[in-house]
Amino acid sequence: MQDLLEYLGAIQPEVNKTLINEVSTLNTLVQPVATHILAAGGKRLRPLLAILFAKALGYDNKDIYPLACSVELLHSATLLHDDIIDDADLRRGMPAAHTLFGSTKTILAGDALLALANLIVSRYGNPKLTECISRAIIETATGEMAEIEYLRSTNHPQETYIDIIRGKTAWMIQASCQLGAIVAGADARQEQAACEFGMNLGIAFQIVDDALDFSPSAGAIGKPVAGDLREGKLTPPLHMYLATLQGEKRDKFLQKFADGSFTDAEVDAVAGEVRALGLDQATRDLADQYLEKAIDALQVFDNCREKTALNQTVDYVKNRSK
Repeated sequence: MQDLLEYLGAIQPEVNKTLINEVSTLNTLVQPVATHILAAGGKRLRPLLAILFAKALGYDNKDIYPLACSVELLHSATLLHDDIIDDADLRRGMPAAHTLFGSTKTILAGDALLALANLIVSRYGNPKLTECISRAIIETATGEMAEIEYLRSTNHPQETYIDIIRGKTAWMIQASCQLGAIVAGADARQEQAACEFGMNLGIAFQIVDDALDFSPSAGAIGKPVAGDLREGKLTPPLHMYLATLQGEKRDKFLQKFADGSFTDAEVDAVAGEVRALGLDQATRDLADQYLEKAIDALQVFDNCREKTALNQTVDYVKNRSK
């Protein structure tokens, strides 16, 4: 993945500088919370995708950086809100913002980051760009609400889960790709291909994340092992696991899942069974179906270094270990 790693190394300093510069324009009451969530780091995948699609279509203006960072700010806002909803103590090994600043300030800081993302995009004077980021905000919030609606539910099919993650995760990744394509003057076919790549990559990214939730290494990166089970989210490994249960064991699982009464020992036991049954790998196999669609979408674009790097983001998502 040499091209991808070189691109990451080349853009990350400018991406981080741009994020800091944009957050510095916010009121000093908001800045500490916003700076804290950005300091937690991250892969900066969303800015990378926007830049790669723009450059793949011949756009080489440095003003791409604020546009590329707009979705990263949107993503940061959702992390602030998510940690409150999930009552999380940690974010990437650091204290979650609401544990330091309180829930009210953290929610409002997240709102400010959402508005800042829109403000940045509006500077480009292109209604299509504004529509793209606005749609991403709407769909992301809707996906989050859908996830809450189905918490501790076991009566919905896996297709419902896909709809949830399409909203809460994939729309932001799609928006990053689409913003890069639009600013570069993509034609309708190229823009649609960028959207299809981003949507399928985003769905796969979340599915792999759900597989990693059952990895013993989850705790090493500041996440509890089987956190989705504790929170009552019926992700693919749990959906598959439930399908293996019968009789009293199934009834007991359904009851404990519904009322959130699993002990730590029971959570660890379920996680061990998920791995023993190979359901974490089966979940990755499901992700591969979407990654294949993402690769197919790239056929629209001419061969170039950026297209190679985009293909390598598929490999990155496929082989993620954290």
